[in-house]
Amino acid sequence: MKSLRLSLSIVEASEPLRKRAPVVDENGDALTDFMVLFPGLSKKPGASIEQTTREIHRILGYYSDSVVFAELNLELSLLWISARPVSGVSFEIAEALRQSIPDARLVSHV
Repeated sequence: MKSLRLSLSIVEASEPLRKRAPVVDENGDALTDFMVLFPGLSKKPGASIEQTTREIHRILGYYSDSVVFAELNLELSLLWISARPVSGVSFEIAEALRQSIPDARLVSHV
């Protein structure tokens, strides 16, 4: 079951991320979470933000078998990703984002 979600703003959310982000997949298996920072994204022109979010969505779509949840907090320029615990997938996704969006930085891997 593929359930990728990409939100563009935390303002749309009614609950804190810790309550919305899943901790287990549909089979009850634990997920791994990590964050990717896009420094200054929120201050860029709208067209640049749109291009970046399209690229994020494209890359995460490539990993749709592993990514269960993704949310971009535009105000913080921070992408939260919850994924199945496949060996090395967090670093692979972060590197794919960095290759396509050079400002991308893996800031936390849990």
